[in-house]
Amino acid sequence: MLAGATAVLLLPGCASLGQREPVRINVVGLEPLPGQGMEVRLAVQLRIQNPNDAPIDFDGIALELNVNDAPFATGVSDRKGSVPRYGETVLEIPVSVSAVAMLRQAIGLMEDKPREALPYELRGRLGGPLGGMRFSDTGTLTLPDLLKAPAGTR
Repeated sequence: MLAGATAVLLLPGCASLGQREPVRINVVGLEPLPGQGMEVRLAVQLRIQNPNDAPIDFDGIALELNVNDAPFATGVSDRKGSVPRYGETVLEIPVSVSAVAMLRQAIGLMEDKPREALPYELRGRLGGPLGGMRFSDTGTLTLPDLLKAPAGTR
């Protein structure tokens, strides 16, 4: 009976050991990279914030980026590292954009009213111990000035 009571008292403590706040991952930049053929390559800069009292080690990352409610780019990296406790780091992940995705976005920009920014959705997985962790983020990407100008005024 004493063993049963001890187990009941220890269970809540064990459960709290594994609980962590989710990491926060945001897109903070997009830079062009050399591509091949009809493929466009971009470097997506992600800010990873760790709101926990212990560092988070990672081993690889995979992501999907939707822009304007349509699939846009995918990428992977085998990069390893650690996000310090209550700290942050910026990772640069190369992504591929198909010609079809670029064409779809260009047509969408021409058909829609002028925009200052495009909505995005980011989904992915940060590899690590015990299978890693999934993440998602939404926000807006600011368009370069050249793309903001109405047709006929450039």
